[in-house]
Amino acid sequence: VTKITPILHPTIASFRALRRSLQPSVTIGFVPTMGALHDGHLSLVKEARENNDLVVASIFVNPTQFGKGEDFDKYPRQLERDAELLGEMGVDHLFAPTIDDMYGKNHVTFVDPEGFDNIPEGIA
Repeated sequence: VTKITPILHPTIASFRALRRSLQPSVTIGFVPTMGALHDGHLSLVKEARENNDLVVASIFVNPTQFGKGEDFDKYPRQLERDAELLGEMGVDHLFAPTIDDMYGKNHVTFVDPEGFDNIPEGIA
């Protein structure tokens, strides 16, 4: 894998422009993360690189994935380090939006599905 510097897309508009610029035949491997990358993330990137024309990773620490009293503010944010790791793995583009860009200032809609809270991961 050739080390590259992924092209950073800090906004939804920038990422949409990328998508519009691609031919329909281009295959994209997308690896969504919250950053603080580890070997599990990197194995997904490797698989995406081997099976697609283009690899895009995302880093977004989603506040809606943290409950009251959980450590959203303490979750590690190391974009520069993560971007370097992703570049070493051959990621072409990095989508790293802000909370405001993802949710907007007046966001009020949340989905809270019921009936899944008693199913361990992996069974569903």
